[in-house]
Amino acid sequence: MTTINDFQRVFFIGVAGTGMSALAQYLKGIGKEVSGSDRYFKPGEPNDTRTKLEAEGIGCFEQDGSGINENTDLVVVSAAVEETVTEVIKSRSLNIPIIKRSELLAMIAKSKKTIAVGGTSGKSTTSAMLFDILQFAGLEPSIISGAGLVSIIREGKIGNAKVGKGDWLVIEADESDGSIVQYFPEIGLLLNVDKDHKEIDVLMDVFTNFKQNSNRFVVNRSHPLAAQLSSDLNFDFCHHENCQAGYIARDFKQEGLAISFTINHVPFKMKLVGRHNMENALAAATIANILGVDLNTAAEALQQYEGIYRRHQVIGHKHGVWLIDDYAHNPAKCAASIEACQPIAPKVIAWFQPHGYGPTRFLRHDFVQEISRVLRPEDEIWMSEIFYAGGTATKDISANDLIQDIRALGKNAYFAEDRNELLTHLRPHLTENCVLLLMGARDPSLEQFAHKVWKEL
Repeated sequence: MTTINDFQRVFFIGVAGTGMSALAQYLKGIGKEVSGSDRYFKPGEPNDTRTKLEAEGIGCFEQDGSGINENTDLVVVSAAVEETVTEVIKSRSLNIPIIKRSELLAMIAKSKKTIAVGGTSGKSTTSAMLFDILQFAGLEPSIISGAGLVSIIREGKIGNAKVGKGDWLVIEADESDGSIVQYFPEIGLLLNVDKDHKEIDVLMDVFTNFKQNSNRFVVNRSHPLAAQLSSDLNFDFCHHENCQAGYIARDFKQEGLAISFTINHVPFKMKLVGRHNMENALAAATIANILGVDLNTAAEALQQYEGIYRRHQVIGHKHGVWLIDDYAHNPAKCAASIEACQPIAPKVIAWFQPHGYGPTRFLRHDFVQEISRVLRPEDEIWMSEIFYAGGTATKDISANDLIQDIRALGKNAYFAEDRNELLTHLRPHLTENCVLLLMGARDPSLEQFAHKVWKEL
């Protein structure tokens, strides 16, 4: 299997995952026969992802091997699927080729003019903004994303993939599993480099590879590590005073839940919060302009941008409290998320559920430093216990260790071990005018948790 023309009938093991469901929908959209299974598909239990996949004509099965037979041409597995899974064993016995999700994405990327969006933060948002600009400009792009775009969710779909008639495909290039080095895009975009899953020197190696594989490479020069990988500053962008680049954002203002700024003196206004979103919009407008879309058209498109799922999603306003749900999960993202809420109200109460014992241990110092740096005297950080997805992990760290470290730095930090009791503990801290910000990733029940908090607020 070297190109997407080498197979017709494909089966996904773990099809409900965001990365997998996006590829399944994309293949269906280009005329392949697609089916898949997931451990979350249980008989008689409603499953929203399953319903939406079936509505697209994608067959859904329980993870028992019943969906795979000798007519299956290709089986796709996510990184989390082990060799011992029934379906992997069955595929091997039938000699069906098995490839990883990232290998399939690389194959798809080769079949189109691809823009690969890389960096440790902002990939999903920037991809969505770029897709919206290209779509608004009539280029009919395709997208494969790690998060649902509200504009596509409105069509009753999962929202993380769309097949357009045009030449361009926007994808997220993930550095966390190293798969980014498999893509050979027409345009590679590097947003930033922060310690996340890996140490900085490892990340710089990965991103250097990404640069070498890209026909044209565009970087964010406001970010010193990304700037080191610049290949032509005329195509780069930045938002710092006296930096040199072809595209420069200035005049940032945030009023409540809206931001405004200029790019090369063209005014932009968006219904979003945070300086990081100006940076994402700047990246998207830069790439669109390189493809021939003028900046005024980009500004018009982004004025209508509706955001992506669980990225600073405003759940609502009740009893003087703004409830906002966000996917922030590494130190830089958590700090940016808290900062983005500060212009909305004089007090921000942020809650964070770290995921994985290994990552939390690895990033402990960075979480403590970054979160403490942005908290104002009246702001608070709360954490509940680390989310554990199963597998072998040494549970020798608690979210409470991070809270104690932050408290030692003189900040308001609190631990509510069980998140279901969060509101009970936190209620006396709410004021007539504050933001309650919920942060976390990797835990599929976080969305329900946000709605539970809203109901009980």
